[in-house]
Amino acid sequence: MTDKTNTADPAAMPKNVGIGAFIALVFAVIYFSGVFYNMPEGQKWLGAFDYSTLIGKFGVIGDTKANFTGSGGVSARAGFLFSLTLVPGVMLAMGLMEVFTHYGALRAAQKLLTPLLKPILGVPGYTGLALITDLQSTDGGAAITRALYDDGRITKKNLLTICAWQYAGAGCVGNYYSTVSALFPMFLCPVWIPMLIILVMKFVGGFLTRLALNTLYRKDFEDEQQ
Repeated sequence: MTDKTNTADPAAMPKNVGIGAFIALVFAVIYFSGVFYNMPEGQKWLGAFDYSTLIGKFGVIGDTKANFTGSGGVSARAGFLFSLTLVPGVMLAMGLMEVFTHYGALRAAQKLLTPLLKPILGVPGYTGLALITDLQSTDGGAAITRALYDDGRITKKNLLTICAWQYAGAGCVGNYYSTVSALFPMFLCPVWIPMLIILVMKFVGGFLTRLALNTLYRKDFEDEQQ
């Protein structure tokens, strides 16, 4: 991201968005949303367009059934080794964001999503990529959010609101359709209803956080651009 101007204000972003920017946005959504995650046989090649598939996973060492972090350990050393496993996902997310930003994906996201996100969460539309990524990967969503803040595209108030949205049910789509899927036959309602409730409550949590920042903690952000 070479544009270092403060673009937390939607008016600061270029108004003209070409077709190439929307194409870049479509590819960004495809990569980060998990549309092509865990494809059936014969369509595995589509995993090349999925963020989680590209990250992959570590193999096991011999017959130990554990990777380089080992197993059964609970300590500062184990925590340090676990943190190393996050590096590939974070670096990949930030690298992809650089590419999509270069081709205008953030400008297209702002144009499309600001009318939705601005009234509810008070954040510019281009933060939608961070929100979309969080549905599948907590680490990827956090990396993109940090990059937006470091580049001055969002304010600290925006950052806190987005973090509140992400923290509630982080990685919910991936976790729901992988871990919870074993319980689907026992559901007394369509499987999409709990997922919808989770998504709605994420927006409720983000909105309540924004409300608290604008009332109880308003003085803490008086020096920020609104």
